Amino acid sequence: MISKELLKQVRQIEIRTKGLVNQVFSGEYHSVFKGRGMEFSEVREYNFGDDIRNIDWNVTARFGHPYIKIFEEERELTVILLVDLSGSLAFGSVDKTKQQIATELSSILAFSALKNNDKVGLFLFSDKIEKFIPPRKGRKHVLRIIRDLLSFKPEGKKTNIKAALEHMNHAIKKKSIVFLISDFMDEGYEKILRIVGKKHDLIGIVINDQREHDVPKLGLIKFTDAETGSERWVDTNSSNFQKQIKLYYDQQLAKRKSLFITSRLDSIEIKTGQNYITPLVNFFKLRERRW
Repeated sequence: MISKELLKQVRQIEIRTKGLVNQVFSGEYHSVFKGRGMEFSEVREYNFGDDIRNIDWNVTARFGHPYIKIFEEERELTVILLVDLSGSLAFGSVDKTKQQIATELSSILAFSALKNNDKVGLFLFSDKIEKFIPPRKGRKHVLRIIRDLLSFKPEGKKTNIKAALEHMNHAIKKKSIVFLISDFMDEGYEKILRIVGKKHDLIGIVINDQREHDVPKLGLIKFTDAETGSERWVDTNSSNFQKQIKLYYDQQLAKRKSLFITSRLDSIEIKTGQNYITPLVNFFKLRERRW
């Protein structure tokens, strides 16, 4: 049975993200994510200025004056949300965790798809696929996706992006728009990322937190790995520690950006504690200009 508190949370997410969709993202979404092609709609009489390449010669011969074919964009698309629920997503040093940001971003994308009459599906993963909701249309379906994003408790703690991409690629046969939402704290997924990117329109949404690379100097602190449970004491005042953690973050960031660029895939960087609207809007605008 769904609790009143969960229903309240779902409703709050719907109000907040649906408003953003109506005000900001709906037009951009429609412009950026094109339909699968043009399909024949009807014929009408030729008007001055019409493209003569669209003349329907059979109908023209039958009626003795020119008619042209009218084509419309085949709009229906499938959007897949591939969302990381591993232990590291539970971290957040400001007002929201990475998982909460992932939920809100997923809701915006799901309602954008709904407004454009597209299907939406959801994969939740950790070190395995935790749950799969097949692509469908409709408000009730989107609300179910939001409910599961808010309430689902994963069995796994670790991250396996490779396995998630492989499973999704096998399950979704039709070319789709795939948003991979994760902090990308994993390795070994480079090859399958490129493979999936050739079949689907794959977009990485990278969520990170400033405190993961900018640790304040607070003396001796015990750090716990959310995915493995391992613990270690660290002197955060150490200049060597500060240098090493920043170097590691910079190297991972450069490696990830290089991977997406060489794979000809788009990615969006989102930080907890900062407004995620601007990076999303910038992504849509950049992609619209490119198209």
